[in-house]
Amino acid sequence: MATPPHIVIVGAGLGGLTLARILHTAGIETTVYDRDASATARPQGGSLDIHEESGQRALRDAGLFDAFHTLIHPGGEHIRILDKAAKVYLEDGGDGSRPEIERGALRDLLLASLPAGTVHWGAKVTDVRPAHDGGYTITLNDSDTVTADLLVGADGAWSKVRSLVSVAAPVYMGVSFVEAHLRDADTRHPQSAALVGSGFLFALADEKGIIGHRMGDGSLHMYIVLKTPADWATSGALNCADRDAAKMYLLDYFGGWDAGLRAIIADADGELIPRPIHALPTEHRWDRTPGVTLLGDAAHLMSPFAGEGANLAMLDAAELAAAIIAHLHDLETALGAYEQSLFPRSAIAAARSAANLTGCFQPGAAQWLADRMLGYQTASR
Repeated sequence: MATPPHIVIVGAGLGGLTLARILHTAGIETTVYDRDASATARPQGGSLDIHEESGQRALRDAGLFDAFHTLIHPGGEHIRILDKAAKVYLEDGGDGSRPEIERGALRDLLLASLPAGTVHWGAKVTDVRPAHDGGYTITLNDSDTVTADLLVGADGAWSKVRSLVSVAAPVYMGVSFVEAHLRDADTRHPQSAALVGSGFLFALADEKGIIGHRMGDGSLHMYIVLKTPADWATSGALNCADRDAAKMYLLDYFGGWDAGLRAIIADADGELIPRPIHALPTEHRWDRTPGVTLLGDAAHLMSPFAGEGANLAMLDAAELAAAIIAHLHDLETALGAYEQSLFPRSAIAAARSAANLTGCFQPGAAQWLADRMLGYQTASR
């Protein structure tokens, strides 16, 4: 019997862990390296709507669909779209087809489904290069080296593995988020809690926005959205390290907006975190490179305005796992089949994301987004 290939996955996000889990259920073990010091080294972000055709399919392939359903956030599909005067353009409770789950809870579910020791924490990849006898040599923390017969880059926007197959780099999209949180919102911030509702809020106007959602613990996870130059976070115009000054800047930036919406900024608890939005080219692809491939943001980073990032990463993982399982001893056939379907579906999602970003920053954005959401619902019926 042929020796199974040594498969290394760089990145313990949702895509990398989904790949490791599905391969594990088929008896194919992998090694996952992640730069974080531990699974709890940093917050994992807010909620995700998990799509039936992508994220849910991957969870079924991973044998985790039933467990996933015990963790969903009831009411999380609810969407409210407002303008700067808090006029409601759309209020929709969802149809249950895209249940919400906190990203951290989903990641914990995937981690718990893997054998102990699968994920190596505190393992920052500092170099990757072809090995002399085939495969790849991966340098960790500038010192230790490991080898792989198959190397999968699931290492996100600034992927180190991507350099093996592509010279493309993420480009700033002209839009930045400032992440903010309001804790115990129903008690401490009832007006903001009512504006957000049980799920998602989109308030859009004047080439800016306030976007966010309710978390399972009752807090509000919000993003203040600004159309800004690339150097906005370092130019001194907005210094998030000085929270009070940053709030004053943002409140001035949102002058003329509804007082309740501006209160989301004024009442934000804790740290304000700048999040510049980057994307890879819409039709990013690469020539077939032996023994290496990418998934998730490493392959097709796009703006979050299509809500596809996590779902696509998990679908990538499911399709790559299926190809590897079908062609375990012919990895080039497996990778070729995977990439043949990866590239066109990524391009479609990236184009939709780019169009949505443009639409959300045009005059009448709230009405445009409401019409867009209704169009999606009609198309899915």
